[in-house]
Amino acid sequence: MVKIEFDREKCTGCMLCVELCPNEVLEFKENIGKGSIIVARPDACCACMTCAGKCPKRAISINQDVPHKRYVDDGNETPFAPLSEDLIVKYARFSEELERVLKLRWKPVAITLIQKGDPLPHVPVPGVRLRYCQSLIMARRGLSILMPPQSHACPDGTSILGLAKIPHKLATGEIYVQLGKLATREAAANMVKERPSLPQGSVRATLVTPLESVVMKPDVVAVIAPPESMMWLCMSLTYYTGKRMNFQMSSYNAQCVETTLYPYTTGEMNMSLGCYGCRAISDLGEDMMFMGIPIDKMPIVMEGLEYLGRKAIPDARSKVYLPPLI
Repeated sequence: MVKIEFDREKCTGCMLCVELCPNEVLEFKENIGKGSIIVARPDACCACMTCAGKCPKRAISINQDVPHKRYVDDGNETPFAPLSEDLIVKYARFSEELERVLKLRWKPVAITLIQKGDPLPHVPVPGVRLRYCQSLIMARRGLSILMPPQSHACPDGTSILGLAKIPHKLATGEIYVQLGKLATREAAANMVKERPSLPQGSVRATLVTPLESVVMKPDVVAVIAPPESMMWLCMSLTYYTGKRMNFQMSSYNAQCVETTLYPYTTGEMNMSLGCYGCRAISDLGEDMMFMGIPIDKMPIVMEGLEYLGRKAIPDARSKVYLPPLI
């Protein structure tokens, strides 16, 4: 349960929170005294924190009750089938080699979109609602997080990933203009129209874990690292072909669309610069980027990386062509 509380002494009734709420939870009421905003649809609040974060007077606080159950796999209609030991070892080796050769600071993340009707693994749901990008960024630190729709805090991400219906304000693009991210509603509506999304209700839950400790076969592997590491990943994929690469990015809905959905639906590796949401809601450094690698592409990426790690990577990092500085 999400609880929205107002400090009536601070609230000026400016209505910014009403305008920016994507799920139309808040309403303005006249003749109720100072601070004329009420919580009209409390059950619709997803704890996205937009109202609290944008309130110029810091008059809004969002509180969440801890879920009654931290594990929800007891509702499975069919038993969950664990991964084979061979696959667990294989993915752990992928993670180890990525970290060793690229000298990654953060762990590669395994992403699984659990389909409607499929059993859930015994992985905890978060104690509070999170945005999908938050869960992904947290998993790089070693956490495993299972998120059914009621655990998600971002209505954009839940609709893009097939967990829920897109709210009206997001579908029309209205809220993107109010947040100052796009110039007009037409531009915002075009952005929404062009981005891909999965069918509503097709995904039961999102699962993110460190690649070294997977519990289900990943759909996509995400690497969060500086640009130099992304360069080596691109070269690893094209080690045997020399082909140039094309990436789909707009810096809107970066982790749900660019890092996850494009690799998931196209089978192609995709790079992301991040987006407004994932950078505003996390501790992500300014120098960090994202790469989403379809799991079926991982063997060729790892093979190319192995060869690059023998000579090209150490030579470049030792600045072998840099002339002596006098």
